Amino acid sequence: MPSTTAKSKPQTKPQIKPQARPGQTYPSLINGKAVAGDLTPSPIFNPATGEVIAHTEMASGKIIDQAVAVAKEASPAWAATPALKRARIMFAYKELLERHLDDLALAISHQHGKTLADAKGEVARGIEVVEFACGIPHLLRGDFTPNVAHAVDSYSLRQPLGIVAGITPFNFPAMVPMWMFPIALACGNCFILKPSEKDPAAPALALELLHKAGLPPGVMSLVNGGKEAVNALLTHSDIAAISFVGSTHIAEYIYTTASKHGKRVQALGGAKNHMLVMPDADLDQSVDALMGAAFGSAGERCMAVSVAMTIDDATADRLVEKLTPKIEDIHIGGYDDPEAEMGPLISRDHKTKVLGYIEAGVGAGAKLVVDGRKFTRQGYEKNDTGGYFIGGSLFDQVKPNMSIYTDEIFAPVLSVVRCKSFDEATSLIDAHTYGNGAAIFTQNGDVARLFADRVRIGMVGVNVPIPVPVAFHSFGGWKRSLFGGHAMYGMEGVRFYTQLKTITARWPTAIGPENSKGAQFQFPS
Repeated sequence: MPSTTAKSKPQTKPQIKPQARPGQTYPSLINGKAVAGDLTPSPIFNPATGEVIAHTEMASGKIIDQAVAVAKEASPAWAATPALKRARIMFAYKELLERHLDDLALAISHQHGKTLADAKGEVARGIEVVEFACGIPHLLRGDFTPNVAHAVDSYSLRQPLGIVAGITPFNFPAMVPMWMFPIALACGNCFILKPSEKDPAAPALALELLHKAGLPPGVMSLVNGGKEAVNALLTHSDIAAISFVGSTHIAEYIYTTASKHGKRVQALGGAKNHMLVMPDADLDQSVDALMGAAFGSAGERCMAVSVAMTIDDATADRLVEKLTPKIEDIHIGGYDDPEAEMGPLISRDHKTKVLGYIEAGVGAGAKLVVDGRKFTRQGYEKNDTGGYFIGGSLFDQVKPNMSIYTDEIFAPVLSVVRCKSFDEATSLIDAHTYGNGAAIFTQNGDVARLFADRVRIGMVGVNVPIPVPVAFHSFGGWKRSLFGGHAMYGMEGVRFYTQLKTITARWPTAIGPENSKGAQFQFPS
C-alpha cells in the first residue's frame, strides 16, 4: 500500500510579510515609462493561498509595435556606443542586482511560490550571466590578418543584429531573462522582453534596476501579454531574433513561426532528465542529490531530475528504501515559511494535471511508494483554500511506455526505472524524445567517462545532479529540448546575438599606378 506523506510542519519562526499591495497591477514598460494594457488583465495568484494578489495588464500587437518603434529609434545610437561603455553599464547593473537580491527573491517567491532560498539562488545564477556580459569588449574582439595579398588586409567584426526579443517562462522569472538580455544588450542590440504573465514582478524590478544602472530608455522594453503579443513578436519585420524558454510544444511553434518570418531563433523546450545510480555510487550522496534535484522548486525546473535509473535490483531496492522517508519528511510550505524546503505548484490547473499523471501511473501498473496526493497543509485540512500544494511522489517499477516516464510532468514526481545493464540504461536515455540533461553517480572514472561520451544529451553531470553550466559556458539540450541549434549564454549567446562581418581592404595609394593590372575577370586569389 502507498505510504502517506507527512503533513507540513508547524512554523517556528515569524512569517515574512507579503510585498504586494491589494489591487496592484503590472503594466508594460516602454521607453522607461509605464504603458497600460489594452486587453483584459490577467490575474496573478499567490500559489500558497490561491488568492488573487495582483493583475498583469495584457498588451496587444499595437503595444508591441510601440515597443519596436521605440527600439528602432534607439538602436543606431546604442549599437554605436563603445563596447566598453556598454560593459560599464553592465557592471553597475551587477552591483545593483547584488544590492537588491533579497528584493528580487521576495518578488519571485510571492508570485511563483518557490522558497526564498531557492529564489535567491535563481537570482545569483542570473547575476553570473550579467557578470559574464561585463567582459563584452574582449568577447567582441575580432581577428586581423595583414597582407593576405600584396597590400591587402583582412579582418572580421561581430556586429549586433538590431532589435531582438525574449519570451520567458514562469518558473525562473529573473534568471531566464538574464540568460538573454544582458548579453544581447552588451553586444549592442535593443531588447524587448515578454515575461510570463503569471509572475511579472521580478522582471519589472530587474528592468527598473537596469535603467538605474544607466541603460538609455528605449534600448530595452518589457511588454506583458499572451499569445497575441507573442505572435506580434514572431512576425514583426523589424525584429531580427527570438529567444524562448518553455514547453516543447510552444518552443516548436516559436521556432517554426519565427523562422518562417526570417528570424534567428533559439527555442529551448521541455526535458525528462535521467540520473543513473551505479552500484558503486555513494548511496547517501546519491539520495541527497536526488532529493534536491527532483523536489527542489516543486520539480518545476527544466533541469529537474525526474527519472532515477539503476542497473541492478539491489541498488534500486536500497535507493527506494532511503528515498522514501526523506520524501515523506519534506517540509512543504508557503514562501513566507522560513523553514519550507518545497513550495506549491504554480497554478490550480497545473496541480490538476499533475494529479492526473499520478493517477495514470498507478493505472499503468507502476508502484506508488510515496503518494503526494495525500499531503495536506497544516491549517487547511478541511477546505481547498490552501493553495496549490502537493507532496512529493515516488514511483517504482516504472516502464518506458508509461506516461509518467515519457512526458515532462514538471512537478515533484520521481520515477525509478530498473534496468538490467549499463547499455540498457544509456540506450533508454538516448531513445527518449528529450535531450536536456542527464547525470551519473559513480566512483568509477572509466564508466563516468563512457557515460558522458556516449549519451545523446546536451548537458551531462558526473556526480552532479543538475549540470547547469556556469555563465562562461553555454546552456542547451539536444533533440526536442532545443530548436534552432543555438544554446544560451556564454560564447554561444554572443554568437547568437551578433553577426559576423569580414572585411578585405586594399588602399589605392599602397598599390601605385605602376602596379595596376587593370580589370581582372578571373576569380581573385
